[in-house]
Amino acid sequence: METASFITSLATSFSIFCVLLIVYEFLSRQPRNYPVYYAAVRLSTGSDPPEPRRPFTWIREAWEASETDIIKLAGLDGAVYLSLFETSLKILGCTAIFCLPVLIPLSATSHNYNTLNTSSSSTNGSTVNGSHKFSALGNLTVIRGPSFGGFDRFAMGNISDHDRNRIWAFLVGSYWLSVVTYVILWKKYKHIMTLRSTLLSSTKAQPEDFTVLVHDIPYDKTMTHAQQVDTFFKKLYGESYERCLVVMKLKKTSKFWKELEKFKEKLTLSEARFLSSKTKAKPEGIRPQHRTQFFGLFGSKVDSIDYFREKIKDLVARLEAEQSRVRIKEQEGAAFVFFNNRITAAAAAQAMHAPSGRTWRTMPAPQPKDVVWENVLIPFYERLIRQAVVYLIVFLTVLFYMIPVAFISAVTSWNNLEIAFPFMKTIGKVGPLHAILQAYLPQLALSGFLALLPTFLKFLSKLEGLFSKSHLIRATAGKYFYFVIFNVFLGVTLGTTLFNSLKRLKGNLSFDSVVQLLGSSLPPAASFFITYISLKLFVGYGLELSRIFPLLFYHSKKKFMRKFMNKPEQELKEASNPGPFKYHRNVPNDMLVLTIALCYAVIAPMVLPFAMLYFGIGWLVLRNQALKVYVPSYDSKGCLWPHIHVRILVALLVSQLTMLGYFTIKRFVYTFLLLPLPIATLMFGYLCQNIFYHPFKVTPLETASREVKEMPSIQEIVRDYTPTCLLEEDNIHDDVEKSETEK
Repeated sequence: METASFITSLATSFSIFCVLLIVYEFLSRQPRNYPVYYAAVRLSTGSDPPEPRRPFTWIREAWEASETDIIKLAGLDGAVYLSLFETSLKILGCTAIFCLPVLIPLSATSHNYNTLNTSSSSTNGSTVNGSHKFSALGNLTVIRGPSFGGFDRFAMGNISDHDRNRIWAFLVGSYWLSVVTYVILWKKYKHIMTLRSTLLSSTKAQPEDFTVLVHDIPYDKTMTHAQQVDTFFKKLYGESYERCLVVMKLKKTSKFWKELEKFKEKLTLSEARFLSSKTKAKPEGIRPQHRTQFFGLFGSKVDSIDYFREKIKDLVARLEAEQSRVRIKEQEGAAFVFFNNRITAAAAAQAMHAPSGRTWRTMPAPQPKDVVWENVLIPFYERLIRQAVVYLIVFLTVLFYMIPVAFISAVTSWNNLEIAFPFMKTIGKVGPLHAILQAYLPQLALSGFLALLPTFLKFLSKLEGLFSKSHLIRATAGKYFYFVIFNVFLGVTLGTTLFNSLKRLKGNLSFDSVVQLLGSSLPPAASFFITYISLKLFVGYGLELSRIFPLLFYHSKKKFMRKFMNKPEQELKEASNPGPFKYHRNVPNDMLVLTIALCYAVIAPMVLPFAMLYFGIGWLVLRNQALKVYVPSYDSKGCLWPHIHVRILVALLVSQLTMLGYFTIKRFVYTFLLLPLPIATLMFGYLCQNIFYHPFKVTPLETASREVKEMPSIQEIVRDYTPTCLLEEDNIHDDVEKSETEK
């Protein structure tokens, strides 16, 4: 990318960020917008933020907030997600201490690209307007030669293959990057583990602390599953065992419950309309009516209030009959087992209860809102088959998605667009427009192409049979991470390199020419990624902070709910709940930026300042969002960190393999000295897995044995884990009786 185009794109992105920052400062001060910009504050405290607020107060508040404040509002998962930014910033900052002052001067004072530009010019003709020239090879149009400039001259590619003294410094940089990453990750893993232990040993116990999920209960025709569980666990745990809640098939029950809730809502709306129709002139009001067929367009007219009351009565009777039936007939081979102390529950969750590893399997129970109820019913062998099928589909998706990604990254470059669409040459004559399109078009095309993928991967993760939503989110994030690494990072790097290098292969397919070609073409791909990071940094975080689209959606939804549905104020308040961070989308995209930074930190160190800026501003913006916007519905108590830790090590491993390959391309004699780095990374990952990971799977008994001062009753715990469609039978009767009384 030309320097002028890069500066134009950077200035444009920064201008957009400044505009969105001003928009946020203005909109967030309007009380009617508080549900969007202060959703977490309003839903947790029930009050609005204090007024008046000085400009940019959010920066000071986000900076000064403690980790305890973050955990209190965003949960430990939210704090762990922000730790990704803090850890990345430390790794890149420490790496920059060596790479920026040492490697950049070594590259800038070398002249390899000048030699290549001169050679390319003399061999293939001069470039036109700083761009590549093209010629025909059969029916294939190929690029005559790359033109190196701008940031390319600050990269390792600008160092000649014969200048071994300078290359030694880049080898040292590779070791420095690896050691820095190991030290920072080790300290952060210990810190997160301490936070998790503190949370699990809290004096205020949670329902999941006394609950164990047991699945794959063997079939016994002489007793029900509930009787099996009672007999089995009473024998093993005696008085510590309280009771169980067997998971049941509730498809029909849930259908009745949803219909009942729908008619109760319609009844409330009809009664509200009836009350609003009463005036001094007509105190008796007008009772609402509607037709009963095809969305109220056909059929006889009925009194809406009476009609909905009759429907509710009928559904209550049917629901109660169905509830009684499923409790006996629809018991499945899974149950939630409740104990009266934490240490017994922790021991039961990690013990092997049967000689066969496929029956009486136990695990710590997810939080009640974290349970994926339909997946708990899936038997052992079916889960294995599902996992194999899902992994195969993901593998094929990752493999074949690279073809369109590589094609997009190559075709959307300006020079190739001018070949395919001649009218683009006319647009290219408009200087500012040409610079903006050249800078943004490939990144926007790539981002749009990837936007729908997380939803598909989340669907596959659910099919896999995972028991908790938090695990499902982590599995989706893992699949998406490997996808963006293989397709976006490798696809763009290799696609751009090979596409821009066809000219050197024309009539010269020797090994030496291919090696020289890759060695000179790989570092310039960093320009694409620097622009990509800048776009995500300024435009992405600007939109995240200003929340323009959620604001428009909220006001449209609020207007609709008030005008057409007469919703009460409490429901309008709940409608503004934005939910938790979208970890399955955010974490892989943030990890992609870190992977790019680690891979190019030594090859092209100029990527480091932009990556550091990305994680620095992201840390500040997302701390503000964690404190004021996002509301977690469940928390896995830090189980997100092992997932992040492994992916950072994968990013480092990709970086080390990239360096190993690139040093080989540069024909450096001592390239073998880099071989210990990938081995050290694998050993470090294995060590962390054995030392730190197990306490994230289960609760350590020492942690569970600490004194509890406040704990829920068994009745409250059972009620929390009971599906909604099996609850509140008394409340249903109360609602019906209340409607009859008002009538």
